[in-house]
Amino acid sequence: MATLNELRDLRGTAVAEARKIKDTADAAGRPLSAEERASFNLFMDDSIKYKAQIDDEVRLQDTERELATVAIAAAADTRGKGADPRDEFRDAAFRKMILQGERHLNIDELKSLTSELVTTRGLSAGTDIKGGFTLTPQEFVNQLIVNVKNRVFMRGLAKVIPLNGSMSCGVPTLDTDVGDADWTPEVGTVSEDNNIEFGKRELKPHPLSKLVKISEPLLRNSALPIEGIVNDRIAYKFGVAMEKAYLTGNGSQQALGVFTASADGVPTSRDVSEGNTATEIQADNLIAVKYSLKAQYMSTAQWLFHRDAIKQLAQLKDGNGRYMFDLSEKSGVPDMLLGRPLMMSEYAPNTFTTGQYVGMFADFSHYWIADSLALQFRRLNELFALNNQIGFIARLETDGMPVLAEAFTRIKLG
Repeated sequence: MATLNELRDLRGTAVAEARKIKDTADAAGRPLSAEERASFNLFMDDSIKYKAQIDDEVRLQDTERELATVAIAAAADTRGKGADPRDEFRDAAFRKMILQGERHLNIDELKSLTSELVTTRGLSAGTDIKGGFTLTPQEFVNQLIVNVKNRVFMRGLAKVIPLNGSMSCGVPTLDTDVGDADWTPEVGTVSEDNNIEFGKRELKPHPLSKLVKISEPLLRNSALPIEGIVNDRIAYKFGVAMEKAYLTGNGSQQALGVFTASADGVPTSRDVSEGNTATEIQADNLIAVKYSLKAQYMSTAQWLFHRDAIKQLAQLKDGNGRYMFDLSEKSGVPDMLLGRPLMMSEYAPNTFTTGQYVGMFADFSHYWIADSLALQFRRLNELFALNNQIGFIARLETDGMPVLAEAFTRIKLG
């Protein structure tokens, strides 16, 4: 596996070669030939691949440092206050359930994994001490959320609200703002404003579930971090579903995505197609998009594109012949476009035809996510026995939506 420095060097070389091809064509005053276009795309594909590897390694190292810090703090806290024996008993029961299954738990272990869930979520949650869904220890849940966050672009930038016991979260919205203040005489009547109107949207976590399968020999190998393996696979499966919903979800029994035109989220009035062709993003459009945001959002806004769109952006120049796309040469520092960070997601739209969304410039802190952290977990012993595998089903509940339309601007093709 290449080191971070080696990956940065490889990426820099790929981008330099791509730009060399483009500069050669530009100097000759002609478009790229078919052969040049193929080579250019190969180098850009390599650049995107290396960037993804760099980002993954940086996130992994950051998470490892974070976990180490948490572990040290937890150890210190345990030494100072003493651990709750009930938590230790429940954690041990949960590990035993993962490794051996519910039928190997005694009645006290089963109760430790189900009683709290019955109390906090109600019998409708489907709890069954004879083998149903069990309450997952908070440590496992927290680590799952950390792992999901590291895989999901939106969760790292959005406002995340844990709903502990609440069924939903009402989001007050300013549908119509107050009019401008009036100049009045020193002695006189102050004019009354009748414009302001408040609305309310609701974030109500919807169930999200996934099945992962792990081989029995792997589970029996106690030398491996079994809980970490299970957690990692669940986080990956949940992360993909969440990312797709936060970006393109329709809001019906799932999150409302930023690329979904909706009066409850980002309406079509926040679309900018000015300057674009039916199949390509143009430099003038990016400038129009950037300055469609108010100044208070500009300093925290970021660009979001699919890697296919970034291939186009890498070729764009301003009126002075300078590339608009700035390649980062430092680990952990994002690429820049018109002075603002550029983020990449595999689940951003990438269909380049008339009227399609192909990117966004936004302050993503105005996307709110509501989580219910009562993660339910079940081990399936028999269903995949023919393949010598054990199944694990996990369920949690989440919702998300843009709460301030003016903080988002979508890029639309002409």
